[in-house]
Amino acid sequence: MSLRIPGPTPCPDEVLKIMSRQMIGHRGKEFAELVHRVTLGTKEIFQTNGDVFVLSSSGTGGMEAAVVNTMSPGDKVLSLSIGVFGDRFATIAERYGADVMRLRFEWGKAVDLDDVKKALDADSSIKVVLVTHNETSTGVTNDMEAIAALIREYDKLILVDAISSLGCIDFPVDKWGCDVVVTGSQKGWMIPPGLAMVSVSDRAWKAHAEAKMPRFYWDFTATKKSTDKDQTPWTPAVSLFYALDVAIGLLLKEGLQNIFTRHARIGQKTRDGVKSLGLSLFADEKYASNTVTAIKSPDGVDANDIRAMMLKDYGITLAGGQQALAGKIFRIGHLGNVCEADIDDVIIKLREVMPKFGHKIPS
Repeated sequence: MSLRIPGPTPCPDEVLKIMSRQMIGHRGKEFAELVHRVTLGTKEIFQTNGDVFVLSSSGTGGMEAAVVNTMSPGDKVLSLSIGVFGDRFATIAERYGADVMRLRFEWGKAVDLDDVKKALDADSSIKVVLVTHNETSTGVTNDMEAIAALIREYDKLILVDAISSLGCIDFPVDKWGCDVVVTGSQKGWMIPPGLAMVSVSDRAWKAHAEAKMPRFYWDFTATKKSTDKDQTPWTPAVSLFYALDVAIGLLLKEGLQNIFTRHARIGQKTRDGVKSLGLSLFADEKYASNTVTAIKSPDGVDANDIRAMMLKDYGITLAGGQQALAGKIFRIGHLGNVCEADIDDVIIKLREVMPKFGHKIPS
């Protein structure tokens, strides 16, 4: 079986093995040492000197934490959305009473800086901007460095969903000046779902001091108080902390720049392989993601039928399209614990499957 979706991703054997370890007391010295190691390692991968918290939660929980810790009901928020997860970020803010202006871009395209500038010029009351770095629903990576630089010119708080990018694609949090950045364990971090890692800047702490949205489990004040003592405020997912500790060791041993280079190389290999089959990429290739590739299904072919045959005949799980893209695209995940041979296998099998749907492979 081969899992080629953008999360959860395959776990290294070392990660799976450590998760079978017996529980330890989460208020004891051994777990405190574990929290300390994990926190330092996570900060290194975030490339930040600021606070980083590990939350027992999915990535969506981390997005919610970012919202409720920095905003008050009625705050004006600009949402930059290029797909399903950008829309989700905006919806979370709306549910807590923020006044959200949704700036949507065509799916498959990246954020247009001119449009962002126009929106910021038009409304000086905007306090916060929500951005998705890497949109897995469409296979697009935004130019976060340029977006953040523009937003900082207007002195707005920058909250970023980097769930499917951080740890795979270069994201120097401090250098780019992003205020709250969220990622998730089941992506490039190579462990199962269940942990969200969140960085918090000094500017975000200032916003937090004034934020009035309700929070309890997600309260950064409680989280920081505990983290500073190498603890967690609530009962943590102990086995996942074991896994994260091992995974961080593997990531740092490989080296961040080597990881980014590997993902860029495999991302390009995937796109080249798809095009060699006469298939079209869904994303604007200028902004194509190095962690997931979205492919248009040929006319008259349901992408879910392609996925079903790949699974049935070859044991390869591909991701489908979401919402309006259901049945129209399929997606290949290539992040985390992935190598060239994994992609070669997918392309070889697609070469055998696609003619069964009437698709002609170029000679």
